[in-house]
Amino acid sequence: MLSHVLVDVFQVALPFLYAALVGVYALAFFRNARSRELLKTRALAVVLVCHLVYLIARTIAFDHPPITNVFEILTLLAAAMAFSYLYIELRTQVRNTGLFILAVAFLFQTVSSIFVRDLVEIPDYLHSFVLGFHVSTALFGYTGISLSAVYGLLYLMLYHDIKSSRFGLIYNRLPNLEGLETLSHKAEVFGFVMLGIAIVIGLVWLPAVFTNFSYLDPKLVTTVAIWVVYAAGLWAKRRFGWKGRKTMVLSLVGFGVIFFSMMIINTYLTSFHRFH
Repeated sequence: MLSHVLVDVFQVALPFLYAALVGVYALAFFRNARSRELLKTRALAVVLVCHLVYLIARTIAFDHPPITNVFEILTLLAAAMAFSYLYIELRTQVRNTGLFILAVAFLFQTVSSIFVRDLVEIPDYLHSFVLGFHVSTALFGYTGISLSAVYGLLYLMLYHDIKSSRFGLIYNRLPNLEGLETLSHKAEVFGFVMLGIAIVIGLVWLPAVFTNFSYLDPKLVTTVAIWVVYAAGLWAKRRFGWKGRKTMVLSLVGFGVIFFSMMIINTYLTSFHRFH
């Protein structure tokens, strides 16, 4: 079948496509090659189209959304990071931070392509496109928060260099502090909205599917807690004018909690939020 052929081709090709994409962004960053600005965006769009074809082909070939194991989740996360970065790049016209984001996407996709395996037998609920949408929105939420953390880290790095009167590559290539804060905020709002959608879907649909569902599930409690923390942060930013390092530190703390949730809670503590 064509779908199986496409899966085989793009599973091998995507890491190389992302590597080439990172190379284009690296050249533009380190050499300040403005002539490559339009090329970067077009190359990113092409890679995203290829990635989308791969995800659709994989869904058709195996008759379920690509969410049956952690390595399928990684390819979704890579696509989500790349797509989210493209959205922010087009909205803000700031193009000098893609190297840092897309390098992570390249890493995730490479690990996925090397180790991904399709399960021979899967539970019926994994065929559900509702579950696929739930997982996808959660991944977009996590991706937005992760992007916010990356921009927050770049903000703190640039802030430290300015305070230390070091005006090197970071100072010359990155947007100014205000620009990085704007990028972090846009990514945070995007992640907040998408994570909220995922939570609503989960609260409505998951109890009807899982016999062992519990509203006290550690992953669910942690996810809701993360969402509440970001809601409070966004409210404080609007109500009390929070800005600068305080909000950047908050984005890093939120990312740390998400990492803990994915790596520890998802593996050891949760009942139904677990990959097999």
